Amino acid sequence: MRLFRRRQTRSDPPAKPEKTLLRFITCGSVDDGKSSLLGRLLYETGSAFEDELAQCGGDLSRLVDGLEAEREQGITIDVAWRFFETETRKFIVADAPGHEQYTRNLVTGASTAELALVLVDARQGVLTQTRRHAFLCRLLGVRSLALVVNKMDLVGYDRAVFDRIVEEFRPFADAFLPIPVSATAGDNVTRRSDAMAWYEGPTLLGHLEAAEPEAARTDDRFWLPVQAAIREPGFRGVAGLVVNGSVRPRDSVFILPAGTATRVERVLVAGAEAESARAGQSVTLTFSSEVDCSRGDLVSSYGTPDVADQFEATIVWMGSEELVPGRQYALKLATQTCLATLQPPKHEIDMATLEPAPAKTLALNGIGLCDLWTDRPLVFAPYEENRDLGGFILIDRVTNDTVGAGLIRHALRRSHNIHAQPLQVSREARAGLKEQKPRLLWFTGLSGAGKSTIANLVEAKLHARGRHTFLLDGDNVRLGLNRDLGFGEADRAENIRRVGETAKLMLEAGLIVLAAFISPFRAERRMVREMLPEGEFVEIFVDVPLSEAERRDPKGLYAKARDGQIPNFTGIGSPYEPPERPDIRIDTTATSAEEAADAILRYLLDPPRRPAGDRA
Repeated sequence: MRLFRRRQTRSDPPAKPEKTLLRFITCGSVDDGKSSLLGRLLYETGSAFEDELAQCGGDLSRLVDGLEAEREQGITIDVAWRFFETETRKFIVADAPGHEQYTRNLVTGASTAELALVLVDARQGVLTQTRRHAFLCRLLGVRSLALVVNKMDLVGYDRAVFDRIVEEFRPFADAFLPIPVSATAGDNVTRRSDAMAWYEGPTLLGHLEAAEPEAARTDDRFWLPVQAAIREPGFRGVAGLVVNGSVRPRDSVFILPAGTATRVERVLVAGAEAESARAGQSVTLTFSSEVDCSRGDLVSSYGTPDVADQFEATIVWMGSEELVPGRQYALKLATQTCLATLQPPKHEIDMATLEPAPAKTLALNGIGLCDLWTDRPLVFAPYEENRDLGGFILIDRVTNDTVGAGLIRHALRRSHNIHAQPLQVSREARAGLKEQKPRLLWFTGLSGAGKSTIANLVEAKLHARGRHTFLLDGDNVRLGLNRDLGFGEADRAENIRRVGETAKLMLEAGLIVLAAFISPFRAERRMVREMLPEGEFVEIFVDVPLSEAERRDPKGLYAKARDGQIPNFTGIGSPYEPPERPDIRIDTTATSAEEAADAILRYLLDPPRRPAGDRA
């Protein structure tokens, strides 16, 4: 602590107060004038954009056209970010596109915004996308909302039009400030409008300058998601962005989720020693003791965040393909990554009424409430309490595309009430008693390829050798365990998940399990593989051309599918995704079932080595 400060003398110039920063987003429907409004703000404030104006010859309309073109070129990836400042404040603005298919970009911008400008074309009034954007801004924690009724010059600056739009919008926001403007003429943007003397509120820029930024949390709970562990000669520490509270040297902290206790020894900000660090600052910490702390962990003071593996969350779906309940998606929350499985939505939000509506899945831009579980515990806080520890993204594991954003509402009670029971007899002991190594032989391929025939032969040969086995066949399982499931994509995913969990239990018992299922999707086969220890999942691709499988048609299913009696039949109404790198490939047009069974047995007796991490 500094005990003495230099005294200011009369010759010292007065210290200028530090400019505060406000993050805001512009949003609304297509052609409501967002780019024109932003161009006007940049033109009137002038700061930080003189070069752009100079390149446009000082022509505001050309600058607006340039902003629009740039945004259109970049919206498939992100929003267009702009920076400007006035005499009193700095601003970061996210210019979100109005097109419905780019709702994901609105979510990106609103997730960090403190204020939203929702634009409405005075001629068009409140549209579906206006309601969607207002709802999403509220959902994503933007507490300050301004309804900017633009193009008032095109309706003769009619107050009645403005009042009508304000009333239309009122059901979709708890509190908001309505401002009538004309972005092209500059009315009420940075200067008051003589044409709208009936309006007594602030100008748009005046509102932005007066708005109170969302203050960083001042409670004592310190939260630091670890982005990197630094291990260098003579230095060990962790780095990350503080998302809550503050930290000082000698503070007691915990490493979550392990719960390891230690003390902070040094606090480094921008590489220099600091007396403290607060929310919003990037920091490096060192500890007074050797602790295991790496990326994905969280450094926390008392009043720690919760740890759970089952949640209720609001999902904003961004994928072109529908959400598949029961399918595993990669989930990223702060610096944590895991696999998540979503249940069917409890409901979807009807954008026309903002009321809950029944739903079995979520399509592009759908917003719904879902339960989900993760393959490992996550350190989290409800989104309304902390955006960084409550917001996550979902990633398709096959395409690597971001397909959803989620906001955690709370952990499910059963997440805390169910605990694994340790068992005295281990899986190794059970397998040792049977003198065999547990394996899951997963037969995949089109209907009619020969999966069940070959699997039956393999089991008979293993049984003859004294091996302990069990065969799970697709039709047999659907006659019992999975009789409640249909053949839509979500039900197929759940079918394979249940089979995978059943096979996992059988492997715990030390058995060799054979599973013969079409299992058409790579995502579900990969899910089962990753349930098991390395090397226990053997993927056997029983390969046959569709034309040959259809010619065989042992159960008459292809004929029914061609006749329209079986929708979503694999190969006809639903795709089959062949394995990219199966452990064994059997071509049943060139190999008999007996030869195939012998080849699989030879593989089991002398399996080839596969590179670590190789996945089919």
